[in-house]
Formats: sequence, structure tokens, C-alpha cells
Amino acid sequence: MSIIVRKLRLQRGWTQEDVARFAGLSVRSVQRVERGQPGSLETMKALAAVFETDVATLGNGEQEMSDSAVMPSDEKEALEYVARIKGFYMHLFMFAVFAVVFLGTFGLAFSFDHPVVRLMLYAFVGWGIGMIVHGLHVYEVIDFLGPNWERRLVERRLGRKLK
Repeated sequence: MSIIVRKLRLQRGWTQEDVARFAGLSVRSVQRVERGQPGSLETMKALAAVFETDVATLGNGEQEMSDSAVMPSDEKEALEYVARIKGFYMHLFMFAVFAVVFLGTFGLAFSFDHPVVRLMLYAFVGWGIGMIVHGLHVYEVIDFLGPNWERRLVERRLGRKLK
């Protein structure tokens, strides 16, 4: 993922919408580049102009080499961590909105003994459990399927430590 574009945007305190407006791009184009998808040459030139840098610094979507050359690993890890937390909060927000809208609507229209409302309650309990697991994973309370878990599996498969 293009950590560099996200870092430059955050250093300036800009939103993705701000970058899109300044560069004359769509917000979706900025989102794609920040996720590591390759941008067109025109997109990358527009972003480079906005951030007052060259296209080579931004890369072309294959960011591993340029990210490590331009950004210390602790900054990269911190930016990725914050992106995961942001994803969790977006998930939590969606859960809250759907809970209020659906349960409020159906709860007022029907009694809570109605089968549809009961089914929705079970669905929200399941979603809530998923939210708890997501939060525990994001805040690194559990390490299931995280980077350390992946590293341990790779090392077990290789029969040696990764270099």
C-alpha cells in the first residue's frame, strides 16, 4: 500500500477529499493509490505536484522498495496500525447505525417477541461478537492471523528464522 501518499497527506493534516480537490482527482483515485493500487501517470503527476515532490518518490503502486527507502519502518508500522484502528472505528460506526435504524424501526413496529425482530437481535448479537474480536485483533490483544502468527508459520515451514 502506498504509505508515502498517506504519510504526506497526514503531515499536512489533509483529508483524502482535500487531496483530491487540490490535485483535481476523484476521491476514489486517491483512495486507490493509498491502498497500493497503481495510479495512472497523470494521477501520480497530480499527486506529486500537490505534495511538491517527484513521481519516483510516490512510486507507482508497487511501494515496498520506495516506502522503505523514504520512510523508517517504525513510521510505516505506526501508519498501518492507525489505518487498522480507523477501519475498526468505521466498522463500529456501521454497527451502531444499523443497530439503531433496524432495531429501532422493527422494535417500534413489532414487539420484541416477533420472529423477525428476534432474528435481527440474534444477527446483531453475532455482529457484536465479531466487533469485539475485530477490536481485540486491531488493538493487538489477540494475535490470531496477525503478522507474528504469519511469521511463526513461515519460520515453521522453513525450519529456520526469517532473515
